[in-house]
Amino acid sequence: MIFGEVPVHDAVGARLAHGVRTRGLSLHKGHVVTAEDRAALIGEAVATVIVVRLEAGDIGEDEAASLIAQAIPPDHLTFTPSATGRINLHAATNGLFVADRAAIDRFNRVDPAITIATLPDHASVAAGDMVATIKIIPLAVPLDLVRKAAAVMASSQALEVKPFVAHRVGLVATELPTLKISVMDKTRRLVEQRLHASGSRLTSERRVPHRAQELAAVIAETVKENDIVLVFGASAVTDVSDVIPAAIRAAGGVVEHVGMPVDPGNLLVLGRVGNVPVIGAPGCARSPRENGFDWVLARICAGENPGPEEITGMGVGGLLKEIPNRPQPRDLRASERPLSVAALVLAAGRASRMNGSHKLLAAFDGQALVRRSVEAALAASPARVLVVTGHRADEIEAELAGLEVDVIRNPDHVQGMSTSLRAGVCALGSGCDGVAVMLADMPHVTGADVRRLLDAFAASGGQAVVRAVSGGKRGNPVILPRTTFSAILQLEGDVGARHIVESAGLDIVDVEIGAAAHVDVDTPEAVLAAGGVLKG
Repeated sequence: MIFGEVPVHDAVGARLAHGVRTRGLSLHKGHVVTAEDRAALIGEAVATVIVVRLEAGDIGEDEAASLIAQAIPPDHLTFTPSATGRINLHAATNGLFVADRAAIDRFNRVDPAITIATLPDHASVAAGDMVATIKIIPLAVPLDLVRKAAAVMASSQALEVKPFVAHRVGLVATELPTLKISVMDKTRRLVEQRLHASGSRLTSERRVPHRAQELAAVIAETVKENDIVLVFGASAVTDVSDVIPAAIRAAGGVVEHVGMPVDPGNLLVLGRVGNVPVIGAPGCARSPRENGFDWVLARICAGENPGPEEITGMGVGGLLKEIPNRPQPRDLRASERPLSVAALVLAAGRASRMNGSHKLLAAFDGQALVRRSVEAALAASPARVLVVTGHRADEIEAELAGLEVDVIRNPDHVQGMSTSLRAGVCALGSGCDGVAVMLADMPHVTGADVRRLLDAFAASGGQAVVRAVSGGKRGNPVILPRTTFSAILQLEGDVGARHIVESAGLDIVDVEIGAAAHVDVDTPEAVLAAGGVLKG
């Protein structure tokens, strides 16, 4: 392939390496220039274009991608048509995506121009999920290289989707006085949800005392009618001779492995009674969050037979997100230092419904509303107070003179609240465990209210969302833990953090602060009704 800039007069038959756009013409990358295009380009005063010309033995990007895709066994995969040198591969069924790392590496090392990217090996997928993408980088590549790459795919099971197979699953749970019945009920519901993707069903649930002898008898009965047995212990496994491993042996089975290099999921037990797998679930499996238990269960449901070799090979990639409502073993510093929580006061809005006045300059008890709100934040004694300004920033900041706060100007405030949230979170620094988001237009929120929220956040260990409510209805302010910061940084438009609160899967602690949680002032009438005096 020959790449370069050529005069428009010489471009007919070549492919554009870069698109051409003028007021009256639009030619996309890869377009083969015709005589008509040449005339149009000259008419638009375009003198040169950057093109590629195929040499003997070259084929175009789309043809190259298609030849490679044709070499991949299509079982349980679907392929998109080739476009701009790309073909995406999707799962045709619920199952387990399995990739041969060595084969994928051999493919990608044929030539830098020919690539494939995939999901991680043994990722659970649903029908329609994209599992891989083939991409030809340049506009054309030598046919012999394409054939070499295709041969790698044809000669090995480089990637596949193993469909899930429905199983009959028996659940056995042990009981101790310290374990609430509601926890066990929730566990059953979560197990049923986990089985849904594979079409498996829970056939029975048995609850027995947390003693090896009683548990062994129930396991021995449960394996007779099921393909998989799940055991949830009331107490975590701490030894290969603990209750669950001992019960598997006493039921006539073998314990294949205790523990796994996946966190959460370390305390998993894998055994068998005859041909029936018996999984001793770690405590983290009582949460819907992904953990090592999910990995082992998915492999079994996809027809694999994981054992010690497979489990001990799960360490790379085995560091998963921690579960917020459980103790956090990785961050031992949390128990050694008090939580650091900042208050973030959002004061950048345009006050578009105020008919020319600025609500934050309105006086409440002789004091500008923005100063009143910031002083409430300071009175709660957070680690620091940040104020995001934007609309009429000079006037707003003048009202804050003398206060020990960090002011962040948001140059993008006209694009909505999300930009102020992002600006504030970016300024928090690495040592911040959470942020109390306050709206500057809430005149009745006091320092005592904010302090109650901070205390509730500390009581949660810094792992829950804490929000003010009035009569049980959600309101503001709200405290967001550090685990939500990455999601905040992806917000766009005139939206706040409500979606993050509702979708993060974190515990939510509601703190009743009365009517103050719902009173904000967005109009002149609201300012007056709340006891304010319009100014500015």
